[in-house]
Amino acid sequence: MVTCSAPGKLILFGEHAVVFGEPALSIAVDLRVSTRVEGSDAFAVNGQSLDRRKYRYVKNAIGEVWRGGPLEMRVDSSVPVAAGLGSSAAVTISTLGALLHMQGEFNPVAIAQSGFRVELKVQGNASPIDTTTSTHGGGILVERSPRSGLLWSLSRDEKKWFLHDCPLPDLSLVVGDTGVKAETGPLVLGVKKLAAKSETARDQIKEIGRITLKGKAALQDGDISLAGELMNENHKLLNSLGVGHPALDKLISACEGLSYGAKLTGAGGGGSMVALTDEPEELAGRIREAGGEPFIVRYSPEGVRLEV
Repeated sequence: MVTCSAPGKLILFGEHAVVFGEPALSIAVDLRVSTRVEGSDAFAVNGQSLDRRKYRYVKNAIGEVWRGGPLEMRVDSSVPVAAGLGSSAAVTISTLGALLHMQGEFNPVAIAQSGFRVELKVQGNASPIDTTTSTHGGGILVERSPRSGLLWSLSRDEKKWFLHDCPLPDLSLVVGDTGVKAETGPLVLGVKKLAAKSETARDQIKEIGRITLKGKAALQDGDISLAGELMNENHKLLNSLGVGHPALDKLISACEGLSYGAKLTGAGGGGSMVALTDEPEELAGRIREAGGEPFIVRYSPEGVRLEV
């Protein structure tokens, strides 16, 4: 029997644009998914069929790397589902970590590569930022070319992403879950279709990439006010690309006066927003009053790990 866990993530800047090769910045957070795996007479997850739709990431992870017999699996999660916090990536990475360890092949590069392929199979279009963040932990910068701190590169068709370790200062963040569930795949496809026909949309995607690099520099320089302003700009551009939601805007408006800035995080269409603040408890109360489910998250330096 093997148990492996992996963290959820927050994208601070660059979601959706990263699919087009633009930079993006993410961090791992202290919410995790654990997957326990042991041999069995038949495949099952949490006592249920592997063919159930909610286990499609687990099923595809098995198909990607497993060369053995049937398995009984137990998946437990503290990461909210469809809330922009990388729940699918954390499930995928924790499952792959357990399976590869059972085969004597546990290493971060193999896990990240396989994780990206699994998300592509399930979603149809994806970037490697979620699965790399869940694998490595800490801060992750995705760029078009290599720089200092390069972890690995991943590619799909003509696109290539370079994934970097990106140390950031400790940040005080509050996430607000709208309770509106939205799947990543259709939202990513919607932006892709818009970009194919609209030069304005393509320019907005490029601007998100520029904001990402400015935001990274601001955070590393300790200029939290500028980082917050850039988060606000990033959110407006994501709304223009059609991945916003009135429930997100309501929660973001509730943060005014208590946050440096706020934006949707993840695929959008509902899901969650994130605010940068010095007053997390009070801000969490505001989000709750506005109808959201708040939780204060902390930066996690740990990525995928085996549990004793």
